[in-house]
Amino acid sequence: MPRPEALEYVLPLRWENDEGLDELTAYLRRLSEWVEVTVVDGSPAPGFDAHRRAWPFVRHVPPAVPGANGKARGAMTGIGISRHERIVIADDDVRYERAELLRIGELLHVTDFVRPQNVFHPLPWHARWDTGRSLLNRALGGDFSGTVGVRRSALRAGAYDTDVLFENLELERA
Repeated sequence: MPRPEALEYVLPLRWENDEGLDELTAYLRRLSEWVEVTVVDGSPAPGFDAHRRAWPFVRHVPPAVPGANGKARGAMTGIGISRHERIVIADDDVRYERAELLRIGELLHVTDFVRPQNVFHPLPWHARWDTGRSLLNRALGGDFSGTVGVRRSALRAGAYDTDVLFENLELERA
């Protein structure tokens, strides 16, 4: 199936163990059929090498941007080498379906920043608790999801501080 969108999916990653490797590999393989995928992998050398072997169908690189926050370093590395203007910055525990990615891509045609709502499936007790928290936060001004969509050209040079703790809030402010 041809890729429908000029959209880059950037996954900042740092794993100490590969407990979820098979599931993530299956997800990345499916995802790579829909959009360009870049994994910015800050895992220790043995894990990095194992990931490179497992994921020949994505671009797999180490973080190249300095900073204290690993996800922010990975995000900025991915943004810097992105092949596309419209970018989804993801978490390793979030799974998108094709229609959701297409919708983010559509929204990035008309806005600089997209903040998707987290939706948990399945819905154990802690996910129900977090769903209530995030809906209340959104109603009162904002909840910061684990993934965001951004247009690369909207970022001002140096506006995204890779030393911050809440990198998506920092990115939204950029």
